[in-house]
Amino acid sequence: MIYFASDIHLGSGDKQTQRATEQRFVKWLRSIEPTAEVLFLVGDIFDFWFEYNRVVPKGFVRTLAQIAHMTDSGIRVIMLTGNHDMWVGNYLTEECGIELYTKPQIFTLKGKKLFVSHGDNTNIKGQPMLKLINAIFRSKCLRVITSWIIHPDLFLRFGQWWSGSSRKAHKTQTDLRYLDPLIEYARGYEDKAVDHFIFGHIHIPHQTDNITFLGNWAEGCSWAELDDNGTIELKTTKL
Repeated sequence: MIYFASDIHLGSGDKQTQRATEQRFVKWLRSIEPTAEVLFLVGDIFDFWFEYNRVVPKGFVRTLAQIAHMTDSGIRVIMLTGNHDMWVGNYLTEECGIELYTKPQIFTLKGKKLFVSHGDNTNIKGQPMLKLINAIFRSKCLRVITSWIIHPDLFLRFGQWWSGSSRKAHKTQTDLRYLDPLIEYARGYEDKAVDHFIFGHIHIPHQTDNITFLGNWAEGCSWAELDDNGTIELKTTKL
């Protein structure tokens, strides 16, 4: 079985909320371990993540330990970064065995050609300011300079504040019209051989035609499963 999850936002909220979210996520990871062949983490797994050469954000030890245990046992774990955890280095790959991508990817699994993307920088043509902001925030040069001149305690504190402000400014929506830009992108995608599109980012669990939106873990738990027959099913529950 192939599993997909996104927008866990580990580290968001107060201490009690942070612990409860991580406990739910780790419980889910353990529940899928016996049947998982591949696990896709489709962005914003962390509410804020920034790596220095020798420093990574404090916390998440239960999640990272469980993922390392899964990769050690032969389960392929693939992470595509989102807008909250784009500043990754080599820690997650070297310590946890995660296969890491910073751009949308196409994978062929179970006979299906899948386009997998967090979705935050997808279909932003005609939005020059957003394209500029994306380019700045994803600049490797800027990341290196930042790590040289700003102390980790200061920058990680700023990053947590920024992530929280971003979340509050974009509250979880239920209006399906928020899905339209990504649906439009998928329907107009140049490679017509793609069988299915999988997105995160919008925080609305929804499935339509050949597009799956994974939802988020702030209000509950949602994920998608790809079975041996090539069927993709979106699941929501409370753990």
